Amino acid sequence: MTSQGVQTHDISAAKRAAFQVLAGGSAGFLEVCIMQPLDVVKTRIQIQATPAVSAVTAVTEVHYNGVFDCFSKMYRQEGISSYWKGIMPPILAETPKRAIKFLVFEQTKPLFQFGSPTPTPLTYSLAGLTAGTLEAIAVNPFEVVKVAQQADRQKKMLSTFQVARGIVQRDGLGLNGLNKGVTATMGRNGVFNMVYFGFYHSVKNVVPENDDKTLEFLRKVAIGFTAGTLACFVNIPFDVAKSRIQGPQPVPGQIKYRGTLSSMATVYREEGFRALYKGLVPKIMRLGPGGAILLLVFEYSYEYLLHNYS
Repeated sequence: MTSQGVQTHDISAAKRAAFQVLAGGSAGFLEVCIMQPLDVVKTRIQIQATPAVSAVTAVTEVHYNGVFDCFSKMYRQEGISSYWKGIMPPILAETPKRAIKFLVFEQTKPLFQFGSPTPTPLTYSLAGLTAGTLEAIAVNPFEVVKVAQQADRQKKMLSTFQVARGIVQRDGLGLNGLNKGVTATMGRNGVFNMVYFGFYHSVKNVVPENDDKTLEFLRKVAIGFTAGTLACFVNIPFDVAKSRIQGPQPVPGQIKYRGTLSSMATVYREEGFRALYKGLVPKIMRLGPGGAILLLVFEYSYEYLLHNYS
């Protein structure tokens, strides 16, 4: 990625990498602060089972009938602060997460050009897949804590440290504890970023740039929104599996959801195909505009750094 008027080959690789880290971290922090309420709603909807399989505990009782019903009930029962439940883990994770994502994406693009003089759609997709998979490994412990906080329906919120300590004391650091559901997170993030980066950069290079700054901004917003939306449709079964694995189990003390593919199969068998797309609306409402915010903040921040500090 180059910015207009700046010869990036004159900038050292280390400085470019540092700029990518700074721009990516800034983009992630801003995006999560704005879009967190929709992530909470998405998780609440995904962890509730259908009426036919939800008779065991209140945790899996069908409680929310859509996005706006969830917002309304959370506000009445838990207060407005509940919209930002679980925000500390993503805030703590977003800077390194987005830094890893954009750094790995930018640095691995040349590896996937396969002799082509310029990046191809396959280049962007494979670099995105690599970036998403690596960021997932780094942030999965934060995801486990976040889901535990978001699933908690008590009005009094436990701190992030209290929740994390409870998980470690009860389940440890391994695949049953803070690294629970890591393969589902890798699948979710890898597939999302493969579609997200592949679509955005391929389409952006095809659709002509506009000399008008406002129209050019809107062009990028539209492409970023579409990229985020399409990626949501493709990766949401992994997201549902992740929420089921990391969230409260239907029967306390019994682990029903373990592996990624087996969890998808269980949801499909017991609740039907549509259940694999639970939470799609709030996910799109978050990651459609969120996808645009993320890419635009990164691009403009990176361009600013190249122009002013190179």
